[in-house]
Amino acid sequence: MYPIVELVTAAVFAGGVAVYGVTPLLAVRLAFAAALIVLFMIDLHHRILPNAITLPGIVAGFAASVFLPPGWMSSLIGIAAGGGVLLAIAEAYYRVRGQEGLGMGDVKMLAMIGAFLGWPLMILTLVLASCAGSIVGVTLMATGRGTMQAALPFGTFLALGALVAAVAGDGILSWYLAFYQ
Repeated sequence: MYPIVELVTAAVFAGGVAVYGVTPLLAVRLAFAAALIVLFMIDLHHRILPNAITLPGIVAGFAASVFLPPGWMSSLIGIAAGGGVLLAIAEAYYRVRGQEGLGMGDVKMLAMIGAFLGWPLMILTLVLASCAGSIVGVTLMATGRGTMQAALPFGTFLALGALVAAVAGDGILSWYLAFYQ
């Protein structure tokens, strides 16, 4: 497993250099990508998203946004909306079903993503992660390997969605919004 993680990390870092060039934004995006890779693996194997990564990530993402894209206002909205949306969903699920359906680690992770990417790409991340998670969940149920009560590690899908959004998010949003012009 570790060699695969190291190869993925190397590929992501090489891709980051190709996309962002050697700029201050590259350093921020690589730190963000490294955190996402670690969160992906921890959530996949242990079903937790450690505060030791997500909470400093929120602070680091916001601090970097004061000087670099997405800008401090978009970052601040991304933090509030990212954390707020998942917190509201978790609370509604708990009130309706009487059980937890979403962990608070997911809430903090999406706030971190909002801090680094800003609110538009945070929303795109949430959509991509939800679609990917739904496809995996339905596939597991269709093959008899899962049920409606089976817990999926949503942080893994958030990490994948955030990596896609960080690299191709602006293009995806431009393509999508062109339908409304």
